[in-house]
Amino acid sequence: MSSYAPVKDELLLRLRRIEGQVKGLQRMVEEGKYCVDVLTQIAAVRAALKTVGTIIFEHHVRGCVRNAIVTKQGDEVIEELIDILNKFMD
Repeated sequence: MSSYAPVKDELLLRLRRIEGQVKGLQRMVEEGKYCVDVLTQIAAVRAALKTVGTIIFEHHVRGCVRNAIVTKQGDEVIEELIDILNKFMD
């Protein structure tokens, strides 16, 4: 079971909204909308994805990482956490 299971429905709702935003971006490009408008929507999608990632990250730390530390597997999960932080920060 994933540590974000308690907020799975919320995450799926957010991801569906993001999917709609991306489809809207595709339409904007197809229709040749003004560049600044397209870029503004791209920024909105990026912010929405960041929010989803932050929610999952928080639940990972409070669930998976906490559990790994309690069960003496902290070193491995800390390395994993550092790796994912490096990817997430880009």
